[in-house]
Amino acid sequence: MKQYINLVNNILKNGVEKESGRANMPNTLEISKSSIKMDLKNGFPLLTTKKMYWKGIVHELLWFLRGDTNIKYLVNNNVNIWNDDAYRWYNDKYVKLGAPIISFDEFIDNVKRGKKTKVNNPNPTKEHPYERYVTYTYGDLDKVYGYQWRNQNGIDQVKDVIDGLKNNPYSRYHIINAWNKSDFNNMALPPCHLLYHFIVRPLTKKERIKYAVKELKLPKMLFETNLDLLETNNIPKFYLDLNMYQRSCDVALGVPYNLASMSLLLMLMAKACNMIPSVAIWIGGCTHIYLNHIENIKNQTKRKPFELPKMKINKNLNTLEDITNLTIDDFELVNYQSHSKINFELFVGLSKDQKK
Repeated sequence: MKQYINLVNNILKNGVEKESGRANMPNTLEISKSSIKMDLKNGFPLLTTKKMYWKGIVHELLWFLRGDTNIKYLVNNNVNIWNDDAYRWYNDKYVKLGAPIISFDEFIDNVKRGKKTKVNNPNPTKEHPYERYVTYTYGDLDKVYGYQWRNQNGIDQVKDVIDGLKNNPYSRYHIINAWNKSDFNNMALPPCHLLYHFIVRPLTKKERIKYAVKELKLPKMLFETNLDLLETNNIPKFYLDLNMYQRSCDVALGVPYNLASMSLLLMLMAKACNMIPSVAIWIGGCTHIYLNHIENIKNQTKRKPFELPKMKINKNLNTLEDITNLTIDDFELVNYQSHSKINFELFVGLSKDQKK
């Protein structure tokens, strides 16, 4: 993706060094705004200048969509990007409430086994003043992305968007928003990618016929003489676009995953609503490269990008339940060619003394 390489070069040229606002985090080279436009007809925007673990992107997105906030599913599927955050959150919150002090390896082992422990109840209620303890399940992140997407103040935002796209496609309210300040004290990490706005565009009759001919392999003339066939064959009436705003953008490590994840979410929502996934626009706020990442990412910019692969979802989707029942086997990445893997250290504010 040339747009990504251009973004990196822009930061390297115009970025300003800044101190981190969080403890135990390195300084960054940063710009204050950025954007990348991805037209999905050109391929699935998975970075090719380094090898990407695409199955991890799929697993994490399904994890969000199911409303899951415990890392056990991810760990069991060899997705470890949330492990450090979960362990930091455990130490910062639950050890203070009486959970045992354990090593990182012990913590992850407890996650794999689905182990639980009792801790002091931080919020006893008037109705239950004598409930001194609550149960903590190892790996819980509390009210992070999945919770906000599926149960923000009692609202299932994903279901709401799907219903809205089907029943009132031209509405401007098709938004999933994870920025809920009232829950910040109960989040392992406030959301980085925080607002998803889905927008429809109508297809012309000519575009619908072109799509029908391509997908159904029927003669073009057939549709030109009988437009009712477009309806009886359920040919999509709309393109679906997505704008996503991300407040904090780790360009070397996180952003490549975010670009692919938001594009896959667009594909899933479009397929469930019988629309054509079209343009995904990623909008970044604090867009930065950690100083520790600069040398490796400079080397990455020297690599020539390959053609983008195609992503296939090999299952019919009509409802949110259809989406949440998907497994990794329902996804197929076609013609992915990339350069070798590049390792970038993940920074989450976990001190070296904590992770022993």
